Amino acid sequence: MKNFTAVVERDPDTGLLVGCVPGFPGAHSQAESLDELQANLREVIAMLLEDGEPRLQPQGSRTKPLRKIPMRV
Repeated sequence: MKNFTAVVERDPDTGLLVGCVPGFPGAHSQAESLDELQANLREVIAMLLEDGEPRLQPQGSRTKPLRKIPMRV
């Protein structure tokens, strides 16, 4: 099991929750609810991990996140 932290923001145009794992290319998703977003992110991260260990990249924060959620995959 691996632990990641997802950053969650609300898209001002669509109202959807948008989540990503900073520095993990491709680890992002969107949803209407936090539960749905967590499930989507777990699925995306699991698929990305099938290709091997992620090469995490340093990344600066663009905006203040709405919420940070721990992810176990």
